[in-house]
Amino acid sequence: MSALNLLGLLIMPVVGGAIFLALFSAANPIISNALANLALPSLSPQNTLRALFWCAVFIGVRSLLRPRWRKPLVALPERKIGKPSAFLTRTITLSLIVFNAVFALQNSLDLVFLWSGAPLPGDMGLAEYAHRGAYPLIVTALLAGLFVLVALQPGSDTASKPIVRRLVLVWIAQNMILVASSLLRTADYIEAYALTRFRIAAMIWMVLVAVGLVLICWRMLADKSAHWLINANVLAALIVLAVVSVVDLGAVAAGWNVRHAKEVGGRGVAVDLGYLHTLGAPALVSLVELEAALDDAVLRDRVAAVRQDILLNVQRRQGDWRGWTWRDQRRLDRIHALRQNGALSAPAPGARGWDGRLLQTAPIAAPAPIASPASVPLTSLAER
Repeated sequence: MSALNLLGLLIMPVVGGAIFLALFSAANPIISNALANLALPSLSPQNTLRALFWCAVFIGVRSLLRPRWRKPLVALPERKIGKPSAFLTRTITLSLIVFNAVFALQNSLDLVFLWSGAPLPGDMGLAEYAHRGAYPLIVTALLAGLFVLVALQPGSDTASKPIVRRLVLVWIAQNMILVASSLLRTADYIEAYALTRFRIAAMIWMVLVAVGLVLICWRMLADKSAHWLINANVLAALIVLAVVSVVDLGAVAAGWNVRHAKEVGGRGVAVDLGYLHTLGAPALVSLVELEAALDDAVLRDRVAAVRQDILLNVQRRQGDWRGWTWRDQRRLDRIHALRQNGALSAPAPGARGWDGRLLQTAPIAAPAPIASPASVPLTSLAER
């Protein structure tokens, strides 16, 4: 094989493996630390002479092991140049082997440290490992699906090779583990901080990526057309949009944050009243339930202030027929039922911040008294 053919054979696995390794380095502190500790030998004069010496030895040994005869000893049949499809098959096969090896490294580290909870090396904590790189891993899975979609067309010679099909199945399985690890990282991130609508959307997107990978793999195995793949992905996206249009993601986030808040004995962080205020009406029922469950009078007063501001806005919108919604009416009915049980209380008067805290306003200084002319000494008047 000539040097040009060898370069063409290696360019896809080398470049693709480097891209995936860079994404895993962004998502995994162990890999990034290991790559940061790698150091090339210094280009000192002594190392340069050693490199030149071993290059000369290699050239001499290679010429001895593979001598070039002027005339062939045995007349061999002419070797035909391989077809482009055969060359492409070798390139894709080698690429899949490299990609599977790189993915196996990342998935092995996740299985050891993220899923089993084994102690991490050095001073690295699980939060640093788990809360880094859920989104780069999803980008990696998308690139993997794009590679399978472009390089392995159904009915092609490459896709029909048994070894290629097995390597693709292994790689898709590793991508599924990668997506599951991304979901676990996001769940750990939510437990350490809080749940938001964006994080719910991110987890839904991760599930859609996993479905897309399965559909791409099934398309190759069942020799489905590109039209079938597009229709299947559009159907999955429409189902998700239909469900999300019915489910109130803001109410889901607010309810989760209130149930898992540290103030009510949950395993989450302290409740973020500023974010609940930002959610507006979807957080209204959760704020009422939180207000009824709190024992801290100061925090209950802050919750009441945020709840009252949102409640007044909702009642004002519901009073106008153009802003009336069935969902807000259900919220008001639920709050009315809770109010009959004595769950609501009026907040203390005063200016409030966005998170319900009382604003400490500086007292207005009294103006200095102006001296009347009668109080001015006569000597001062004479001096003027």
